[in-house]
Amino acid sequence: MTFDLTEKRYIKETGLEQRIARIVEPVANDLGYSLVRVKMTQENGLTLQIMAEDGNGRFNITDCERLSKDVSPVLDVEDPIDREYHLEVSSPGIDRPLVRVRDFAAYIGHEAKVELSDLLDGRRRFRGLIKAVDGDHVVITLPDVPKGSEPDFRLPLTMLAEAKLVMTDKLMNLAQVDQAEFPIDDDEDIETVEIPSTEEDASTEETH
Repeated sequence: MTFDLTEKRYIKETGLEQRIARIVEPVANDLGYSLVRVKMTQENGLTLQIMAEDGNGRFNITDCERLSKDVSPVLDVEDPIDREYHLEVSSPGIDRPLVRVRDFAAYIGHEAKVELSDLLDGRRRFRGLIKAVDGDHVVITLPDVPKGSEPDFRLPLTMLAEAKLVMTDKLMNLAQVDQAEFPIDDDEDIETVEIPSTEEDASTEETH
């Protein structure tokens, strides 16, 4: 069963990243993809990273190429970035960002790192097992609380700045099972397409 491509995202983004997300998301949705994250980095001078997935939570090299091909001219017209940059389109990866309610629900029992935009009970960073999703809250069980203290923290997703899965053997095993059932590509395990904004030809790079 496929999911809602436009489900609300919970993630802290800069004003520019938010603007780009508003430009990119409709293009991705029209292709049947869901936007995961937009991020500006200083790699290669300046790089715009667009992370997306299909309606089943997957994203292969063909998907990367399709989204890159359609989003590049739209970004050229809207021109949200005032200097030369590289466009990088990729899958969420194994230790993926968690940005929607469905992401947390899908990985209950797995370890995650969560950072909030404000303090909650005196702390902003949490690392533990995803125990449950309750409306717009996620319950994280922490292993490092003092003896006798409550290990479960109910975190409001509206305070979410950033969250991602932690690479564990359990997560790797899950990814291997999924990879066996749904191979990423027949030839190479490539999930990222990188397009310099000043060139027409797409190049690819391997992700790990």
